[in-house]
Amino acid sequence: MTRSQSARDIPGGHRIAIEIDAGAERVPGILLVPDPPSDQEHGFGAAVLLHGFTSRKERMTEGIGRALLARGMASLAIDLPLHGSREGNLESKSVRNPLQIVGAWRLAIAETRQALDHLASLPGTDPRRLAIVGYSLGSFIGVTVAADDRRVSALALIAGGDLPERTPFVALVRQVADPLRAIRKMAGRPVLMVNGRYDRTVQAEHAERLFAAAGEPRELYWYDGGHWPPPVAIGYAADWLGSR
Repeated sequence: MTRSQSARDIPGGHRIAIEIDAGAERVPGILLVPDPPSDQEHGFGAAVLLHGFTSRKERMTEGIGRALLARGMASLAIDLPLHGSREGNLESKSVRNPLQIVGAWRLAIAETRQALDHLASLPGTDPRRLAIVGYSLGSFIGVTVAADDRRVSALALIAGGDLPERTPFVALVRQVADPLRAIRKMAGRPVLMVNGRYDRTVQAEHAERLFAAAGEPRELYWYDGGHWPPPVAIGYAADWLGSR
């Protein structure tokens, strides 16, 4: 069940605060829906937006979400477990009890699928044009979900790559979520990677390793910057998704 909390008009469409009933928890989200096109024969594309570590849904909405809305696409950004309005000390939990992180990871996977369910059932959505956009931590979750959910017709990974060697409990993490294994399952569905040449968090070698494992069609877009993409890179990703 999804509940709308508030809605307001914004340029190009509507911004709706929602809550997805995920059983044990309610998942807060921000839904951006475009104004109906003059030609309503075809529905609009839609994307689930997944934020990075220690971030929140608002940052994805105001970045890639707004860019997609300007191109006639809907988006749904959610707060991942222990983030945003569900804030918790994820970093300290990973040190004390890595199994808690595995539990949070599995919860994030399930909630991302529920977000896809909501977009797929949204009036006006073209179910053949569902996408996931993941940034940093969200890219690892995004590729994991997209690998096994054939509804996802396109995947955009921003500041994503293979697991960095310094990832805490990397062997355990790779058993639960291996981005290399996941992205191989995307073969035949388009994948865009957007990465910074000077990113110190997800370094160029990590991005190149993931890209090498991806099947066609695939594209790697480099920007001259660090971990957070500049507007030109966000615009490129939005154009790419809008053309799918």
